[in-house]
Amino acid sequence: MKQYLHFVFFAILLYGCKKDNSIPLNNNWTSLLTKDLSFWDKFIGVPHYSIIGLPDHPKGDGMNGIPLGLNNDPLNVFSVEEIDGELVLHISGEIYGGLSTKQEYGNYHFKAEFKWGEQKYEPRLDQKRDNGLLYHAYGLQGAFWNVWMNSQEFQIQEGDMGDYFALGPVMDIQAENIYTDNEQAWIYNPDKPAQMFGDTGVSGRCRRIKNMERANWNTLELICLNNQSIHVVNGKVVMVLNNSRLRNSSGIFNPLIKGKIQIQSEGAEAYFRNIQIKPITQIPEPYR
Repeated sequence: MKQYLHFVFFAILLYGCKKDNSIPLNNNWTSLLTKDLSFWDKFIGVPHYSIIGLPDHPKGDGMNGIPLGLNNDPLNVFSVEEIDGELVLHISGEIYGGLSTKQEYGNYHFKAEFKWGEQKYEPRLDQKRDNGLLYHAYGLQGAFWNVWMNSQEFQIQEGDMGDYFALGPVMDIQAENIYTDNEQAWIYNPDKPAQMFGDTGVSGRCRRIKNMERANWNTLELICLNNQSIHVVNGKVVMVLNNSRLRNSSGIFNPLIKGKIQIQSEGAEAYFRNIQIKPITQIPEPYR
């Protein structure tokens, strides 16, 4: 645990001191999906004991062990296929991994279409299909579970699309919510008092207001403006979050309002298409 904390604080210091590599976006939508994934880096985590085809790399439980690392994807966990004349990101799910943008983004509207595949893998073979859209990702690759960056998460999981998760021990965010004893969960409700989630909060998770998932393709939108983020599933706002912040090694909170975007591989086959982003200076009219 002590080594892990030292690792986390080093990641925070690195984030605070590094050069700002944000690049301004065009005023129009920019497609982030190309055949060669030129906008992205791959980070592949720890292969599970059950995986065959990697005889020269030590295995682990999917989280503990030695990750394959940056842009080392021998099993093509992340690949681009052409289906019916359009580019589609195929995520095998076979190993935990993160596809992260090479640049950082702040004040943007991100959207993509998503659907599940058929395959599932250890260590989530008997669990819900899971994926995620990580945003405001900062620090080192592999800081969380030897695979993802510390970040805020737009959860993509069967029946839970649009939930919020805090991926990292030193950040938090604010949402209006209600607690229900029968589900042991905090559920987003804009009519209820606000609570903090994450480092200083009541929980690391807040559930979406309503399940808007469809059986086939789903349109996911993430809107980030200053310290607010909005999770949208199939045109419905399912979560509004405010006061995104990060605690530094001195215990001082600073706004966390930009960072890389990561798409997860988490034990389930999945597909993305029409991955786009554009800069914004105000919340789009339909979601104000």
